[in-house]
Amino acid sequence: MSEHVGKPSSINIVNSAFLIGMPILAFTSLIYYSVNYGISWFEPIIFVAFYLASGLSITAGYHRLFSHRTHKAAWPLKLFYALFGAAAFQNSVIKWCSDHRRHHLKTDKEEDPYSVTRGFFWAHIGWVMVDEGEEVVENVEDLQADRILAWQDRHIFLIGFLVGILAPALIGYAWIGGVNGFLGGLIYGGFVRVVFVHHGTFLINSAAHTWGSQPYSTENTSRDSPLLSLLTFGEGYHNFHHTFQADYRNGHKWYHWDPSKWLIKSASWVGLTKDLHKIPPKVIESRKMKRTFQKRADGNEMENQFQEKFSECLAQLRNGFNELIERRKEYKLAKQSKKSQTKNSWKTTKEGHKIRIKQCKIRIAKARIEFKLLVQAMRLNLNTKAIAA
Repeated sequence: MSEHVGKPSSINIVNSAFLIGMPILAFTSLIYYSVNYGISWFEPIIFVAFYLASGLSITAGYHRLFSHRTHKAAWPLKLFYALFGAAAFQNSVIKWCSDHRRHHLKTDKEEDPYSVTRGFFWAHIGWVMVDEGEEVVENVEDLQADRILAWQDRHIFLIGFLVGILAPALIGYAWIGGVNGFLGGLIYGGFVRVVFVHHGTFLINSAAHTWGSQPYSTENTSRDSPLLSLLTFGEGYHNFHHTFQADYRNGHKWYHWDPSKWLIKSASWVGLTKDLHKIPPKVIESRKMKRTFQKRADGNEMENQFQEKFSECLAQLRNGFNELIERRKEYKLAKQSKKSQTKNSWKTTKEGHKIRIKQCKIRIAKARIEFKLLVQAMRLNLNTKAIAA
């Protein structure tokens, strides 16, 4: 903490009162409503609807679209993110992204606005409750030039109140009617939902830099946690994200829980998103191999001997992926000229391409097996060394 002693700081009264007061308001009003009106089918629906709309506006919108430019979006989707992102009460896109881009540029350093090295509480919520010098908004010129985002920045608190508090209350009044409907929408779609979205997304700054594995990099505190992804709209694969910031996915495997990824991808089917950027599989797997090898190589007396074999596995993997890409391109071109071939000729051509593609996959699989055997040999060597000692 000593490196921060000289930095002038003061409690942000507005932010602190909101972050402390909202959970109290949500809890007390929830008890009051439950005792006097009970719970019907409406309350969970309005909660989930506004929870998903505002939470995904932060993760898919504020984070992956606006902060990292991992894809492009049409204006209706950008407007949706601006409206429901404001309803999440985490500041405007411009200010949020300024902090987040600084976080990635200076991760774990003093300039990192929510560095977990200053403590879990600081990274989770403390940094919002304290002002350290004047607010700096920088490196967001691209966002400031956007008319929708500039408008949102000017009216952020009004939009947040109208969309995040008043709108669910009015929906409840229109749907259910009377005080019951108004309060149900206000409390569940407003107060309670805000608290859940706050602490769900805040976990990305705190828990995702504290618990989990580091399969891709140890250069910073970011970590992968499938469990955390369930609570953060897919943001729990945070070590992957910090290593490959330009990828629109955090969970890059098809089975990884990542609702933000699914929203971005499905939006592309109707033209709302495009140019979705993905890191090539060979880059991802190569990085993971390097991290695994380095982990086993540390303290291993036979590191140099293993290094040569590791380089061979890595080269074989990359060559296999490169050749697979070329073979698939060739097959695609062949399919385009299918009409100019006879049925038997195309059948022969098709089988030939499939065989070559299969051979590439076999080379990749072989590289993976050889690497697995290498890691086992390294582990065995370390165990033998430990027993001898």
